[in-house]
Amino acid sequence: MTAAAPTLIEAARRLADEVLAPGAESADREGVSPAAIAEVKRSGVLGVSGPGAYGGAQAPDAVAREIAEILAGACCSTYFVQAQHHTPVRMLATSGSPVRERLLRPLCEGTLLSGIAFSHLRAFPRRPVRVTRVPGGRRFDGRVPWYTGWGLNDVMLLAGVTDDGEALFAFADAREQPGLRPTPPLQLAALTGTRTVGLELDGLVVPEEAVVWSRPHEEWAVTDRPKNTNPNPAVFGVAGAALDLLAAAGDAEAKETAQVLAERLREVRREAYALVDEVPAGERLTDRLAVKTRAYEVLRAATTAALVAGGGRAFGLGSPAQRLAREGLFLVVQGQTTDVRSAHLRALRG
Repeated sequence: MTAAAPTLIEAARRLADEVLAPGAESADREGVSPAAIAEVKRSGVLGVSGPGAYGGAQAPDAVAREIAEILAGACCSTYFVQAQHHTPVRMLATSGSPVRERLLRPLCEGTLLSGIAFSHLRAFPRRPVRVTRVPGGRRFDGRVPWYTGWGLNDVMLLAGVTDDGEALFAFADAREQPGLRPTPPLQLAALTGTRTVGLELDGLVVPEEAVVWSRPHEEWAVTDRPKNTNPNPAVFGVAGAALDLLAAAGDAEAKETAQVLAERLREVRREAYALVDEVPAGERLTDRLAVKTRAYEVLRAATTAALVAGGGRAFGLGSPAQRLAREGLFLVVQGQTTDVRSAHLRALRG
């Protein structure tokens, strides 16, 4: 663990306790605020995985996971907006592109917040977003179905597929401009506050120096597929917050239920992170999927128990119990692939 890691975890806890948790219901109903994002930027958490030479903390993955749990448990909407930021940082850190020198330091230091627009690559061989070469740069056409943080992000990491089957990633400003237009905000059952939109691309041109990665699609897919077989740390954060709420309900039955479920949560968390830390990413995928579906089971039990303990009052929009239950449902489908969906449905049948 780097020397900065404990300090960064404490900064995440302060951010969660003083800013995110008190504003979570408001963020859920009215949207994550620019003021909350300013506090996220100021906290230092955006640089947790960034290289030290560019102002990042260069912390171990375990620290990044713990911070994700802390933030998600406090306000999953704000967590999810900032979660988009870390993939661009990691990609830039290993890139030789000229854009690295322009963006990596401000992204690590929190001067800039990045979004991502590449989940549509998983639809290949369909190409929702097409990339073609034009003089001086690359042109993007098509539709990004899901873009989180519109109006809050400064830049975005945008991807598409070329005619010869390459996945290409490039940075663009996260604002309406010629060739880029957002849809109205998507109305979601949970995390509507993340300011998620679709992006209509009609001739958006980015300069060649903004391209950060270009490889055959299969080369990208080989590294992407195993990632979604592991539980999102946010699952453990939201489940933990629900169990804290349950334990605080005041009666012995609720406290005992919280203790039993907390032990299940600790065990599945331990197994999940052991697979991440100790097993090569492409191995034991069946085991990873089994642990992931067990994590969903504990999440569902924890959020349901918090609702049960709260009774009718828990369905008021000011109650964290109903928000946590909806956030849990969102996490069940977030980043879902065909393999994850099939494994989850089999587990539910079983």
